[in-house]
Amino acid sequence: MTSTLTLKKLNAAIKDWALRMAGLDLKAEYITTFPSEQNALDIFAGEWACRLPPPFENLRAGAAELFQDNRIAWLGERLQNIESMHVFECGPLEGAHTYMLEKMGVASILSVEASTHAFLRCLVLKELLQLRKSHFMLGDFVSYMRNGEHYDLVVACGVLYHLVKPVEAIALMSKVTDQVYIWTHYYDEEKIKERAILAHHFQSSSQAEFMGFKHSLHLQNYQSRLGNPGFMGGSERYSNLLSREDLIGALRFFGFDEITIQFDVADSPAGPNISLMAKRNA
Repeated sequence: MTSTLTLKKLNAAIKDWALRMAGLDLKAEYITTFPSEQNALDIFAGEWACRLPPPFENLRAGAAELFQDNRIAWLGERLQNIESMHVFECGPLEGAHTYMLEKMGVASILSVEASTHAFLRCLVLKELLQLRKSHFMLGDFVSYMRNGEHYDLVVACGVLYHLVKPVEAIALMSKVTDQVYIWTHYYDEEKIKERAILAHHFQSSSQAEFMGFKHSLHLQNYQSRLGNPGFMGGSERYSNLLSREDLIGALRFFGFDEITIQFDVADSPAGPNISLMAKRNA
């Protein structure tokens, strides 16, 4: 009997060692303190980008004020019949803009996020903030748009410059909506070369054509940013930026004939960027 118990303890110890060696320390997977919102946020400690809105602003998360983003507030001021709008959001990150759109009163929001950790952070905040009109899906929003389902609005904030084929994304947006909001960085050779911290990410450009629209692609290497906690980039090791001219040109080429620009900041330390709303009136 003694030898049997000893063998069981030995097997248990070996199993526990194997789990720890595999990074599966079971005790680390359980929370033994009093239930709280902070416990849920701490699952992704060091990854959060956003500071939470009231009454949760003092919880430990990120620092970016994306829950009070003047870009989305500006968009909301330009929307008509908002209560009946069904919105498709590309890359919600942590659901801050999703939250703002729901608070504005839209009918529904489908948000598609490719990053597994960002998707799970969205789910944490969906529960914490009690979002009821928003649905999050894990996957590639470009692939999703190929199904052709129509939406009253597409929101693409901070995603276009992380794509390998940004013009294809614009073309697909034109098939699923008559109005799109975009905030994106764009390529301006003169402005980017002025900042070494930006310039070393851009090493080549190439000519491309999609559905008859000719444009230039400016390759951005993520380099050391890959693998960092909370990395906010695309699903490849690189992406392609459009110039401002090609961005506006692509929107017009694919049928968005009314373009309203909120701001266009060529001298931003983070790189040239633009906020706009594009509509099809015809």
